[in-house]
Amino acid sequence: MSKPPETAAAPAEPIPECPHCQKPMPLCICDSVTPIENRLSLLILQHPQEQDRALGTARLLARHFADATVRVGLSWPSLSKALGRPVENAARWAVLYLGSARAADLDAEGEIVALNRKGEIAENQRAILGKLEGVVLLDGTWSQAKALWWRNPWMLKCQRVILNPAHPSRYGRLRKEPRRDGLSTIEAAATILAGLERRPDIAETLHASFERMLARYREVQDEMPELAPKPAPKGRRRDFRRGKRA
Repeated sequence: MSKPPETAAAPAEPIPECPHCQKPMPLCICDSVTPIENRLSLLILQHPQEQDRALGTARLLARHFADATVRVGLSWPSLSKALGRPVENAARWAVLYLGSARAADLDAEGEIVALNRKGEIAENQRAILGKLEGVVLLDGTWSQAKALWWRNPWMLKCQRVILNPAHPSRYGRLRKEPRRDGLSTIEAAATILAGLERRPDIAETLHASFERMLARYREVQDEMPELAPKPAPKGRRRDFRRGKRA
């Protein structure tokens, strides 16, 4: 008696994702996000090849603020075009770009360091940082952040800043950062916005959300290995992500 033909296994149902943070629903923590009133505007430029839905933090970060914008792409003609509204003076916006600059090598003291065009610590740090109206974060790997920086020359009109974080990224073993000052995007935002606005509650809220996201990931990674981020190609390095982060 012949055996009945074997039927192919039905394809797995796609995991639905949150329309807000765009994470798979098992990883979404949007229902626990605490809104924050921010004085400084936030613009997150995400490289289009940044595909880490599991551990990225950019959209989760944006969920916390009414005045936060996420743009996906490689280049924009100006800060106003990227933001979607007119900006009178781009010099009053900071761009967080680490590049080859290291706060430790510059003997920086604060956690937020303004640089001049030569990549050196700028004079009058307090005056420079005190006049800022917005912050641009670059979300992607180190090489992707570099591509965004070089493909958008208008960023040179902005104030470049780097971070000198007091603690390493909370990613820990989940994602190894190549430098101690490498943070997720949400951690970078926590440092820079809390510091510039002098509001430690911003950092506390963002760090708490990031911790919940990581805890959720650890809970489901064994049961749902398909949610694990794909390993980065050899030679790729993560950005501050950082943002993360994201």
